[in-house]
Amino acid sequence: MSFVPAAGEKVILGEDCSEDKLKTGVLILTNKRLVFQKTKGSMATLSKKEGDIILDIPLKDITSFKPEGFLVKKFVVLANNQVYKFGVFSTRQWDKQLKQAIASVS
Repeated sequence: MSFVPAAGEKVILGEDCSEDKLKTGVLILTNKRLVFQKTKGSMATLSKKEGDIILDIPLKDITSFKPEGFLVKKFVVLANNQVYKFGVFSTRQWDKQLKQAIASVS
């Protein structure tokens, strides 16, 4: 099951990453929501399979977010009284793009 944006929805940013509790997957930011899709990889065949979408947060439900850390950087998102910590490559880029996406929805 691959992520498919809804009608009128466009993908702004997407990245392979891991989340502290949810483990490995793909974090996807659209102009309407933040999605985390689980992945399973195999080192033997160097392949990756897409799994279920286990997190689907409308932008209006995100109460706060921030880049965090110095050596081990995480992009921290607070939504629906849950804290998610994503190990993305550029925490600043995720911060900037999410700010812009939320501002355009408001």
